[in-house]
Amino acid sequence: MRLWALAGAIGATCLLAQQASAIPMERAILQGLDKTTARVSRIVVEVGETVQFGSLSIELMACDKRPPEETPESAAFLKIVEQKPDEEPVVRFSGWMFASSPALSAMEHPVYDIWVLDCASGPETAPAEGQPAEPENPNATDQAPIDTTD
Repeated sequence: MRLWALAGAIGATCLLAQQASAIPMERAILQGLDKTTARVSRIVVEVGETVQFGSLSIELMACDKRPPEETPESAAFLKIVEQKPDEEPVVRFSGWMFASSPALSAMEHPVYDIWVLDCASGPETAPAEGQPAEPENPNATDQAPIDTTD
């Protein structure tokens, strides 16, 4: 009798613990920092595409976002390769980066930092007329963001 009660409790716990899976998205919104110039750039990359940021080539393999009923989380699977002139390419990062925990799986690089802001699908919407594209940042420079969704 105890065995059946234990089995039922374990089964109920497994059903309650089952969570919805992440939703695959079409693009990742990343942020890049050039530590030598202190410039921060917004980088938009589509799944399967590669963009350049300085000497880095950033390839997005996948971008997943949890459904709204779950704890918010966006995660991108990135491959980041550095190509310096007259040198062989070096893979600097390959794996999942998480928007909620950028230090959990970070790229170690002396000049650049890259982190995930969000994952998105559908058409990218422009801000309303007269509205800033991003919140005002007193530390920001006049460098235009990198946007590869043309």
